[in-house]
Amino acid sequence: MTALLLPSLILLALLNIYPLVYAISQSLHDGNLVQTGPFVGLDNFTAVLEDDRFWAATRVTGIFAVAGVLGSWLVGLALALTFKAGLPFRALLRGLLLLPWVIPVVVSAATWQWLVSTPSSPVRVLTRALGAGDVLFLADPKWAIITLCVFRIWVSYPFMFLQAGAALEAIDNDLYEAATVDGASRIQRFTHITWPLIRKSTLISLLLMTIFTVNDFGSVYLLTGGGPAEATQTLPVLSYLLVFREFTSGTGVAVSVLMSVALVLLSIILYRQIRKSE
Repeated sequence: MTALLLPSLILLALLNIYPLVYAISQSLHDGNLVQTGPFVGLDNFTAVLEDDRFWAATRVTGIFAVAGVLGSWLVGLALALTFKAGLPFRALLRGLLLLPWVIPVVVSAATWQWLVSTPSSPVRVLTRALGAGDVLFLADPKWAIITLCVFRIWVSYPFMFLQAGAALEAIDNDLYEAATVDGASRIQRFTHITWPLIRKSTLISLLLMTIFTVNDFGSVYLLTGGGPAEATQTLPVLSYLLVFREFTSGTGVAVSVLMSVALVLLSIILYRQIRKSE
């Protein structure tokens, strides 16, 4: 049995362990894209922690993650509960609702830019027609982060919808019928039946979506590029710019290592909550 597993273990080691070790090695050297550079120990981490851009990016990443994860979960759960109650043309509607998850993020980002980026974009024309003025969705720092969070919810809610829908389908309808006979309200049925039975799957979904959102480079870079004035610059974007724009691979990889450590710690906390839910 061990001999049969050995090729797979070697492949996993090459695909995961080696890049991790190489990244940690890069974070301990003052190098660039061409040369590893001299060994500097933890100096790169010290420089990153003393850099105001790192803390600004951490703040943006936190806002992006909290809004994206909770927003997509609320939308997905609401849709799943609606489908659980019964809808006509459920199969067709479910397929349409999954489109944001299926469509490549490049296409979604380009579509959203067309919708909000120029004075002639449909959404900006609509805001002017409604008397709200010409809202600069991608040029104003506050509106840019709001637009980015809404975009993340848009591309993420289908995943939460599927997860919540699968968990709700596993609940026996007899429980709801018995609760209804006993006079339980909708809120009471959700609090005492639905939520306890979907809590574990919900925590797993939140854990996975948190990892997806924090590591989301494509949505941010394609939609806003981290701007305007670094207002939407998340940690993955900052790491990319440090490595490929400023050619300081040591500090750029150090940002990624710190982000990975934070995700591991968060994963451990959520995993303990999942174990408790059992």
